[in-house]
Amino acid sequence: MSWGLSDEHEAFREVVRDFAEKEIAPHAAQWDREAYFPVEAVRAMGELGLFGLVFPEEWGGSGGDFASLCVAIEEIGRVDQSVGITLSAGVGLGANPIFRFGTDEQKARWLPDLVAGRRLGAFGLTEPGAGSDAGATITRATPVDGGWLLNGAKAFITNSGSELTSIVTVTARTDEGISCFVVEAGAPGLIVEPPYRKIGWHASDTHGLTLDDCRVDADQLLGQPGAGFRNFLTILDDGRIAISALALGCARACLEHSVAYAQERQAFGGPIGRNQSIAFALADLAVAVENAHNLVYKAAWLKDKGQPFGPAAAIAKLYSTEAAVAATRTATQVFGGAGFIEETTVARMYRDAKILEIGEGTSEIQRLVIARHLGLPVS
Repeated sequence: MSWGLSDEHEAFREVVRDFAEKEIAPHAAQWDREAYFPVEAVRAMGELGLFGLVFPEEWGGSGGDFASLCVAIEEIGRVDQSVGITLSAGVGLGANPIFRFGTDEQKARWLPDLVAGRRLGAFGLTEPGAGSDAGATITRATPVDGGWLLNGAKAFITNSGSELTSIVTVTARTDEGISCFVVEAGAPGLIVEPPYRKIGWHASDTHGLTLDDCRVDADQLLGQPGAGFRNFLTILDDGRIAISALALGCARACLEHSVAYAQERQAFGGPIGRNQSIAFALADLAVAVENAHNLVYKAAWLKDKGQPFGPAAAIAKLYSTEAAVAATRTATQVFGGAGFIEETTVARMYRDAKILEIGEGTSEIQRLVIARHLGLPVS
């Protein structure tokens, strides 16, 4: 069995890399500095077809495979992690729940704009008291005539308050268990809290949400009553591969920038890359990038082949995100004092990387998932 990327994948990579280098990279530092959500870049990614890669043509997509989406996220994340997570979340957490669990009417109502990148969706699972313990959801949905009233709060929700946001899929408790609802942007009772002041991902849109007697119609229930938690866990398996690709982009960028700097920076009569301490550190980083690449695209290959991929997704997520955080430390050390200056890409990557070990399931949760698949009786 082989999970190597095809010539078509690599040709597609060149297209996305060219777009990222021309349309995103020159502006990434300014967007980060100003905490600006780049609406124009998001729309351009939509026009390039990146939001529709994995969706069928009947909904406006291109019917591609998941590996293609990983290539796109990796290449966008290589120049800007904020824009990379916007794409990753927009596809995997925004449009995917509608595609996977929506009725034909729901798909026709919301999916075309999400697939085209004209609008963005958000994924309202995490709460102030329910992060890794997502089953501790306390947001409540109360049935009323012709619909539901939602009350509760969500935290750290990506793509939830931008001018492109059209929907948020929200988990809430019903008599049947945890169910899922589609809440449209601007709905009465949906309060988008001020944006967070984050360590990194400054150009990504992230808010808390308050649901205060937020009414949704009966046809905005997504999936069966009580199936919301189970359904969302399957969404997270996909998302773990996607964020692994984002982490791979970060690690690869650190390797490329560090190698270039080690060849150019002169100290003690020559380029610093001739010193074993630098050369060996970058050799180790190259190994980590190669390992992350193989794990990410193995998981994507398994998904594309319709084979069980949950354990592979957890392994890829754990390894690649921890490798990305380590890569930013290595790169900052290679750059020395320059790596501590905000004008350098590695400094931005250093701040951006930490959340990779937290979002889409923390490293601890990935270890728990892996251990359970080993048959260990962990609680």
